[in-house]
Amino acid sequence: MTARRILVVEDEAAIRQMIAFNLNRAGFDVAEAEDCASARNMIADTRPDLVLIDWMLPDSSGLELTRLLRRDDANRHLPIIMLTARAEEVDKISGLDSGADDYITKPFSPRELLARIGALLRRSVPAEDEPIVAGDLTINPVSHRVTIGDTEISLGPTEYRLLKFLMTNPDRVYSRSQLLDFVWGQNVFVEERTVDVHVRRLRKALEPFGADKFVQTVRGAGYRFSAC
Repeated sequence: MTARRILVVEDEAAIRQMIAFNLNRAGFDVAEAEDCASARNMIADTRPDLVLIDWMLPDSSGLELTRLLRRDDANRHLPIIMLTARAEEVDKISGLDSGADDYITKPFSPRELLARIGALLRRSVPAEDEPIVAGDLTINPVSHRVTIGDTEISLGPTEYRLLKFLMTNPDRVYSRSQLLDFVWGQNVFVEERTVDVHVRRLRKALEPFGADKFVQTVRGAGYRFSAC
């Protein structure tokens, strides 16, 4: 299984490196940022599974960064833990109200941090190796196989990622630009109509089994997956 990626946003190099060392030792893939601007770029580029954000940062506050992330559809459900020396109840409430999922006060032990991260990932991130099922249609994330009943469906890598994303988020409409961000990545510059091409290819692969109807066009809005 691919290692979970964690972004550490902390301006004090010694603390950032200590956290990164312990996370690497625990098997996580770690990225580091020292301010809000670089953190936002790295989140767009690397798509972390969880972000640790220090309250006090040189170009803005961790609170403001958290608020900005929560206003972005692409990061609305990104797990965030706030790190801060502020221990007063009012500060903890402010951190959680900004959109953080958890709050750890400095100094903290590596064991506590790892326990908090593990608990949040278990709550927030579906297990990567669990099959995704909709009716007779199944995606096995481990083998990258897509089947309907006992029959395997051959999909290209982009169609596979597109189907996996839509099946993981059923009955929700996504615009072309949102699908480009989620499936292709925010820093991949392709035309929005590229989405239509890959949707057509995906439907063509599903059509012999009558499953193309699951990938629905919502006129003027985008696409959704619905097995209903």
